[in-house]
Amino acid sequence: MLIAAPASGSGKTTVALALIAAARRRGLVVQPFKVGPDFIDPGHHTRLAGRPTRTLDGWMLGADPCRASFAAATADADVAIVEGMMGLFDGCSPESDAGSTAEIAKWLGLPVVLVIDAGAMARSAAAVVRGFRDFDPDVAIAGVVFNRIGGAGHLALLRSALAAADLPPCLGGLPLDPALTLPERHLGLFTAPEVPLAADMLADAAERHLAVDALLRGAAECTEKARGGDGTPGVAKRSRAEGGPRIHVAGRRPRALARRGSEHGARSAPCARGRTAIAVARDAAFSFYYPENLDLLAAAGATLVEFSPLRDACLPPGTCGVYLGGGYPEVHAAALAANTRLLAALRAFAAGGGLVYAECGGLMLLADALEDEHATVHPMAGVLPLRTRMLPQRLAIGYREVRVACDFLPPVVARGHEFHRSMLDDASVPASLARAYVVTDPTTGAQTYEGFVLRRTLASYVHLHFGSAPALADGLVAAARAAAAELGAADDAGEAG
Repeated sequence: MLIAAPASGSGKTTVALALIAAARRRGLVVQPFKVGPDFIDPGHHTRLAGRPTRTLDGWMLGADPCRASFAAATADADVAIVEGMMGLFDGCSPESDAGSTAEIAKWLGLPVVLVIDAGAMARSAAAVVRGFRDFDPDVAIAGVVFNRIGGAGHLALLRSALAAADLPPCLGGLPLDPALTLPERHLGLFTAPEVPLAADMLADAAERHLAVDALLRGAAECTEKARGGDGTPGVAKRSRAEGGPRIHVAGRRPRALARRGSEHGARSAPCARGRTAIAVARDAAFSFYYPENLDLLAAAGATLVEFSPLRDACLPPGTCGVYLGGGYPEVHAAALAANTRLLAALRAFAAGGGLVYAECGGLMLLADALEDEHATVHPMAGVLPLRTRMLPQRLAIGYREVRVACDFLPPVVARGHEFHRSMLDDASVPASLARAYVVTDPTTGAQTYEGFVLRRTLASYVHLHFGSAPALADGLVAAARAAAAELGAADDAGEAG
């Protein structure tokens, strides 16, 4: 099923998480998905479902990759629970469903469960539902879940209003309960590592207040219907028939993802058995990664090894490349600055020509300094000669198309998005610092030059989805392997001398 709503803040995430928890408790294998470029909601889905949430983004990926991802990830699942983004029909254009949750629903043939914040309405809820049902007849509204209801009497009024207007049925209502309210801050919800949600509490809420049997039965029937007679999901057949690309999607975390690196030092060296070790920053400060990006790196020959910029003293042994994703470094700036050994290790690795790829929060870590919202300046790794600072009243958000021109990566056009409340201190960025990206805002057509390059370090505010340009993953692994080979040869020559 696809959980959608008229607008952000209606309760989609709470309903999706409650249903995931209830399904897991019943012994079902649940495959979660998130429409749009978000990282935070998927982290909560992943923790409750026990398997990575996959991204379904019409603008970044297109129809065939979304179908292929859905087919591969649901092959061994009992139910798929998809959380939409923003309002059901909100996307890249005010004139079409491009990039919207509705577009994904139609591509995949998914029934929509509409979540309505009914905290301040009664019969008017029926007008809202009718409008969404009739706006696009190709989007099937299977039922309605109300959120923030005042009690049993309120829910009875809402249920009667839908029935009297011959609208899709009410499938339950969650009460106005602070325990079901997820904490938020400047970029959205707190992340899964910071506020682990109580699965039992969410499952209990679903069982008490939602028509879980009907919801899960409908989701299971939809999943079964999508499969062909040979057990291959129908969306996969359609993608292949239309000549769609095949993409690498594992059901769980990439097999090549190793345990966190130890704190023992190790110089960069080519990895054993033909694999290339790429250290992936993951902790409370850095957690924004598309699982598909990690899958594609693994498919290109990388062994992914997690490390913590907050806690670890050095990079994992044998590191050939470093991937610094986004997150909340500004929240943990003091702790990051205090980990001087790790910052020095990053600086030395990059200065020696090691491959470092960074996005958003990762860029902030590589800068000389980070100024937080209280105007406190925290020293960072100093890999790149620039500074970042928080602007509480400024939010950079939107899709971006990126043309890559970099000596150590293939020339590709990739798609991604920006979402941050920090900015570069322009006065700190030397004109001589190379830029590898031409970044286009698809809404306005405006272009900027970004993607800062120094040796084999590439850092940008843009979160790229490698599924939009799989050659990027191949190029990053190849660059890491080449850098490690050069460093190993130099070390060998030094030892021989």
